[in-house]
Amino acid sequence: MALGVGAGCWSAPNPARIKPFKCFHLDWSKTGNLNHARRTHTASVLANGKVLVTGGLSNLDFLNSTELYDPSTETWTITGNMNNARAEHTASVLTNGKVLVTGGLNNQGFLNSTELYDPSTEIWTIMGSMNNARAEHTASVLANGKVLVIGGHINQDFLNSTELYDP
Repeated sequence: MALGVGAGCWSAPNPARIKPFKCFHLDWSKTGNLNHARRTHTASVLANGKVLVTGGLSNLDFLNSTELYDPSTETWTITGNMNNARAEHTASVLTNGKVLVTGGLNNQGFLNSTELYDPSTEIWTIMGSMNNARAEHTASVLANGKVLVIGGHINQDFLNSTELYDP
């Protein structure tokens, strides 16, 4: 029997006698700061190892800005802006290395729009719209390369709808 709590782990072969032992160790260290404070954004690991951060909210402002984190230098650089500001969206790394951003919301309402980021050019391209606007949904890249978008919400209405993107 093992009991895990936070960053610790305890072994108890005899539940009456619990003796803690350290089964793993987590170290956190500071790294470079983002150029723009943000929340409800996405972060995606690209094929080159960099991390792409997209959109979100800064205070009450919806962002279309994006940043790249380079783990080898621990620095953030600003990259091309998305065409639409958005928060509560998804970002999926496709099998070709490009990043598909779907849905979310901004000051104009809930979004059904999608955009594609090309890491080699740092350019965003507007793609076809989803059938339903949605925020706080999920998007999963399937083994066949398609992206399955699931659920989310519009205002107080939770969605059970799903959509499939075929690159």
